[in-house]
Amino acid sequence: MTIEKHTLDNGLTVMLKESRHAPVTTFWVWYRVGSRNELPGVTGIAHWAEHMLFKGSEAFPKGEIDTQIARNGGVMNGLTWLDFTTFFETLPADRIDLGLRIESDRMVNAAFDPEEVALERNVIISERQGSENEPTFLLSEELVGAAFRVHPYHHTTIGDMCDLETITREELWHHYQTHYGPDNAIAVAVGDFDSPQMLARIEELFGPIPARSNPPEVARPEPPQRGERRVNLEGPGATAYLEAAYHAPPSTESDFFPMAVLSTVLTGATGMNLFAPGPPNRSSRLYRALVATGLAAGISGSLFPMLDPFLYSISATVRSGQSLEEVEQALDAELDGIRQEPISEDEVSTAIKQAKAQFAYSSESVTNQGFWLGLSAVVADTEWFESFLDQLMAVSVDDVHRVANDYLPRRNRTIGHYVPTGP
Repeated sequence: MTIEKHTLDNGLTVMLKESRHAPVTTFWVWYRVGSRNELPGVTGIAHWAEHMLFKGSEAFPKGEIDTQIARNGGVMNGLTWLDFTTFFETLPADRIDLGLRIESDRMVNAAFDPEEVALERNVIISERQGSENEPTFLLSEELVGAAFRVHPYHHTTIGDMCDLETITREELWHHYQTHYGPDNAIAVAVGDFDSPQMLARIEELFGPIPARSNPPEVARPEPPQRGERRVNLEGPGATAYLEAAYHAPPSTESDFFPMAVLSTVLTGATGMNLFAPGPPNRSSRLYRALVATGLAAGISGSLFPMLDPFLYSISATVRSGQSLEEVEQALDAELDGIRQEPISEDEVSTAIKQAKAQFAYSSESVTNQGFWLGLSAVVADTEWFESFLDQLMAVSVDDVHRVANDYLPRRNRTIGHYVPTGP
């Protein structure tokens, strides 16, 4: 079905896609704010504010949203990441109005009760402490922090501990007032509904909300990296980890799709959907070079559509009895080889088919289609989503060889070692 796009008088973008395969509808509201929009001193505030929007309002007191969604046979959630914050409800089609009422209320009527702010501080600090028990979190945080000196992608979405200990209720409220307005939001509905009726109901609920957000522009582009950077981290445990992160193009640059094919060749197809993880990658080059040879216990790659240039990351779990140096040497040999010798037409064709299949899988349900439509509106536009498969199909062997040489040189990467110190 065709994707309809509308803009209300208050600036709210509305995207509608009818899908009559099942009596189910999903409703999302995306806000153009994530940890990318944070400043030193309030890192983690976007994620914390998202938590507070589940803490109730006059219309939906604390716990009422969960109760009503469950009672009506639905699911709901919220998510904050680098480029966005989003909330969704997926419900039987004849009950989706509940989702619309929840989100229109959430946009303007959140309470930010001081006692709830204090309680949530403890929750988020505990979340941060739990993540710090994971070597892969620690290594990734150090790696990304070293890769970005200037751009606010430098810090993680959870935020720095010193900021989580000091952010105030007033700062959270200011964040809400600055970023949570219809003119900074995208409403997405996918499923079994009549588009004119759905648009009329969205206008009825969201139209009276005045345009009020005035977020400042993020204007700190990362300068080109001039040489390899290295991070060495020590910590408890018995397993070593390696991660290599290469500066990569954003979703709107033409190189993004050849990079997606190259990523599939190296580490397997990924759905690029936080709600749909990728399949096993046993046919990929780095699986064969590192895992099948016994050097690594696992290998994965990550390339995500981003608003600004981010990273293509390769992560390896070192097998017991092997060394970080051996894994890095094998990784470099494989990456040097793919830069020196163009891969075959057959391998590119296979990678494109795998990437297409994973994209189809990751956008199969109405909930995942709502994710993709909203994400594409944040990091690019609707056409980006609609032309995704065509752009993949247009990638050539020369394109893949070119981006391998442009983005995989060692001067463009930050590489990290996690060295275990024992139990």
